[in-house]
Amino acid sequence: MTAEERARREQVRLAAADLIEAGASDREVARRFRVTRMSANRWRPALASGGRQALASKDPGGARCKLDSGQLRLLQKVLDAGPAASGWPDQCWTLARIAGVVRRQFGVEYTLAGLDLLLHRIGGSVQVSSRKATERGEDKIAAWKDEQWPVIKRGRRTWAPGSASRTKPAGA
Repeated sequence: MTAEERARREQVRLAAADLIEAGASDREVARRFRVTRMSANRWRPALASGGRQALASKDPGGARCKLDSGQLRLLQKVLDAGPAASGWPDQCWTLARIAGVVRRQFGVEYTLAGLDLLLHRIGGSVQVSSRKATERGEDKIAAWKDEQWPVIKRGRRTWAPGSASRTKPAGA
């Protein structure tokens, strides 16, 4: 969650505090601020015990990233170079391979689940290749599309209308 989103949510909680202090029910607070009743129910005791400070936004949750921004940029470059540049000739990144690269390059251990979250943070995923295979022949692909694809993908015969209906044949 970004800092702006946290600030916006804090504003909602503080505005809800006014309504709670005025004696509104959880249902009214939830309806007015378009939140769940459970959220309004959590805010009430927090406000009673800790005041408005208890409704303030906290820092982002979760563990801090083990890599700094420079290391993340370097990791992105290594991933963009492809697995072959790191010693795997089959052009396939896996979480285990990326974990090995992170361990060798930066001396940092990640679980596979944590590494998956890290990849999403930097805008990547092991599911989607960020680059095309180096063996890819663009000229051969273009030739295939021009010559073979039209043969495979022929249009429907126009001399006789077709129908999938058994009860109402075409042309009836």
